[in-house]
Amino acid sequence: MMLAVVPLTAFLITVVLHAAALKYFPRMGLLDFPERYGHSRARLPYPTGIIAVLVFLSFLGALGAWSRQLFGIGISVAALSMVCYADDRGKLPAVGRLLVQASVAFLIFATGSRIYTLTNPLLSDGFLKLDTIDIMTGLFGPLPLWSGVFTIFWLMLTMNALNWFDGIPGQVSVLSFLGFVVIGALSLSSRVNQPDVALIAFVLAGIAAGGLLFDFPPNKVLMGDTGAMFFGLMLGVLTIFAGGKVATAFLVLGVPLIDVFIVVTRRILKGKNPLQGNATDEHLHHRLLGKGWSPRNIIALTAGIGALFGITALFLSTAEKLLAGLALLLMMIVLSAYSSTRRKA
Repeated sequence: MMLAVVPLTAFLITVVLHAAALKYFPRMGLLDFPERYGHSRARLPYPTGIIAVLVFLSFLGALGAWSRQLFGIGISVAALSMVCYADDRGKLPAVGRLLVQASVAFLIFATGSRIYTLTNPLLSDGFLKLDTIDIMTGLFGPLPLWSGVFTIFWLMLTMNALNWFDGIPGQVSVLSFLGFVVIGALSLSSRVNQPDVALIAFVLAGIAAGGLLFDFPPNKVLMGDTGAMFFGLMLGVLTIFAGGKVATAFLVLGVPLIDVFIVVTRRILKGKNPLQGNATDEHLHHRLLGKGWSPRNIIALTAGIGALFGITALFLSTAEKLLAGLALLLMMIVLSAYSSTRRKA
């Protein structure tokens, strides 16, 4: 019963708060800055991603018994969201934002949310162990070195991949909703059997769905980095909770993750800063817009790919997921090549 009632409650609260934001954010001066990007449209309530954060934090204590892990997640979400909110309202230095992201990822890892092994069908025992070397700390006790490196890398990747893919309103909400539903279903499976993790995932799916009603094109609000980073972080965290199912999460979020890899590689090959965008190094959604695709069609494409590979991943073995990942990579390379040619005027 809780798996239905609690997520539905989160959805309804998110909808009500977004409706309130439409009325009160303009009065509070919480509007976006279209002139920064050369747009002439009316200003929109921004960043409404703070609503998703507040709803989640209000539910966090009821989603399970308080533990060091949940405490670390709560503090990390609050800290990341405050910095992202400040950045949305007035730009902060990129280096400072990156350090905060790394600190947040480390805190989540240090308080117990971490990956100890990676399934690898190429190894004799099928597992790549990440806990072979411990580093002693006074505050957190022994911390596995390679587990920390991978966990922090994974969380920073999911945070930034979702954020960089926020070029079209509604795209992050749709991908996040799909990701949380798949992780929730995986957590209920006999292989994982973690109903508490499923509940958190479905609550987050309800929150994402509530925001989607307002930021789907033509959007009435903008979630900003505050919302995109939050959803990216929680997708990464829940993947770790659900038995470290990184391969499954990769297939769900493969479009933004591979898109980041392609864009960064392209920039490096051109001798440019891989972390700084420009007019020529665009993400897939920017390129498809240049080809004449509508925002709704682009979302349908990325969501369809995510749903196809994500749902399929629930029934695949590790070796089959590897093959599916290669197929997804090939598909993204083809889409990148197709979108690299501009539409003729």
